[in-house]
Amino acid sequence: MTIVPASETDDDAPATVTDPFPQASGRQKGYEKRAVDAFLAQARAAFEADDPGTLRSTEVRSVAFPLVRHGYAIAPVDAALGRIEDAFAARERDHAMSRRGARAWVAESRATAQTVLDRLMRPKGRRFARVSVLRYGYRIEEVDLVADKLARYLASGEPVTAEQVRSVAFRMRRRGYHETQVDAVLDAVVEVMLAVR
Repeated sequence: MTIVPASETDDDAPATVTDPFPQASGRQKGYEKRAVDAFLAQARAAFEADDPGTLRSTEVRSVAFPLVRHGYAIAPVDAALGRIEDAFAARERDHAMSRRGARAWVAESRATAQTVLDRLMRPKGRRFARVSVLRYGYRIEEVDLVADKLARYLASGEPVTAEQVRSVAFRMRRRGYHETQVDAVLDAVVEVMLAVR
């Protein structure tokens, strides 16, 4: 889940009985309620339309909401988004298998897994491009630790769940790994996991 900054005109509405998620407590910020509600309505309409092109599982994974006071608590929303992504991914898989056949789907998933594994098997410290000396990127040692675990998952089936990959967070440092590249590989791992469920 990506978090986007919010303005100071936060969603000050108190929680109501009809809210689908608990409200962030105390001084913690949560996701802006109107943005979450609008996206959930869009996702429901897209799923009920039964058109695989309307909204993709990757779009569900990359949705971003502003952080505000009195917003929805982050963890329950993220958990719901994970379930929604799973549902869209299952539908996409079924649709692709009916159009192209199971063998083509498996071959495509296997090719994606191999591409990701090749990246993850690069030497430590050189798996991803680094940002410039003036910028911050993901801490290299933390990314490499996760990369090792994901490589073992892809190579030998070491247990890892899509939820664990979705919730990975890295600290920042100067000259760290480029965020976009790391995030793209994590997204590809989730796609492979959802494809083979």
